[in-house]
Amino acid sequence: MSERIFNFSAGPAVLPEPVLNQAREDLWSLNGTGIGVMEHSHRGKAFLAVYERTIALCRELADIPENYKILFLQGGASTQFFSIPMNFLTPEKTADYLVTGAWSKKAIAEAKRFGNTHTACSSADKNFNYIPKETNYSDNPAYVHFTSNNTIFGTEFSSEPEIPKSSFLVCDASSDIFSRPLDISKYGILYAGAQKNLGPSGVTLVIMRDDLIEAGSSDLPTMLQYRTHAENDSMYNTPPTFGIYIMGEVFAWIKEQGGLAAIQELNERKAKKLYDYLDSSKLFSGTAEADSRSLMNITFVTGNEDLDKKFIAEATASKLDGLKGHRSVGGMRASMYNAFPEAGVDKLVSFMQDFESKNS
Repeated sequence: MSERIFNFSAGPAVLPEPVLNQAREDLWSLNGTGIGVMEHSHRGKAFLAVYERTIALCRELADIPENYKILFLQGGASTQFFSIPMNFLTPEKTADYLVTGAWSKKAIAEAKRFGNTHTACSSADKNFNYIPKETNYSDNPAYVHFTSNNTIFGTEFSSEPEIPKSSFLVCDASSDIFSRPLDISKYGILYAGAQKNLGPSGVTLVIMRDDLIEAGSSDLPTMLQYRTHAENDSMYNTPPTFGIYIMGEVFAWIKEQGGLAAIQELNERKAKKLYDYLDSSKLFSGTAEADSRSLMNITFVTGNEDLDKKFIAEATASKLDGLKGHRSVGGMRASMYNAFPEAGVDKLVSFMQDFESKNS
């Protein structure tokens, strides 16, 4: 099949079509070198130009201050779940976690291996369908960790949490990274698996303040120390070259759209179309509380499991793919990351209207 269909997958997810078209050419010959981007040495001039461009675009888009390093690591965000406490938490210290979904639960579980943890807030009492409005921090936490967007449960922080001045903020932004403007100076560490908004699976973006790189443990194996990667431009070992290349192309695409402010406007417009329909529907209903709704992952149900299955099957047959919700929530989930086209939202809403008229 040469025709593209609408892909609502939660990740790996849709990429911008211009990026895919450019990658198709560069897989064969990168910038006229006669060698594909996946074949170039990471030490060679051709790939180093790709790397430097990707770094520059990333720093420009997010207005990343010079006292922050940009790292391209491997192992996904899940590796950061243990790497961060391994570097910054000891048995004598406590790290605070805002527990708002499956990924923050996994992150705090890893931290418990290295020191004390404190749950500053949790929305587990309502199956993570909201972002808590109040937090209760421990005395002098080593750091405060939160997950900015909860892919499974369809909730998202509208702004960064306020934290104790003695601490630093750590964020897993895997599913909403670069979907809106960021004030990087509020963060000590920001990390994200690329496979939702930035590129393919296999590369993780880590943005880290310089002083924290130096403060990390020096007693760990070489590859588990952030300073190793910072000092070697993410090339202590062979980096995920193709992932870095695609991220650079995605950054260029975001810049062409008008940058992060323009991307935010687009994402808000797309989400509003679907949420407005859900709020008016007598068949479908959203699962996240209204003031906690995600712009990236919209979760909804009919209230009838058989009808949910019918909807998913018919939607898939209509070339609306990837709408099955996670088992923790059930129903449906429409993941609409930066690159997801607005036309796909329009088609989904139209399909839902038609389905409701036939099944009410």
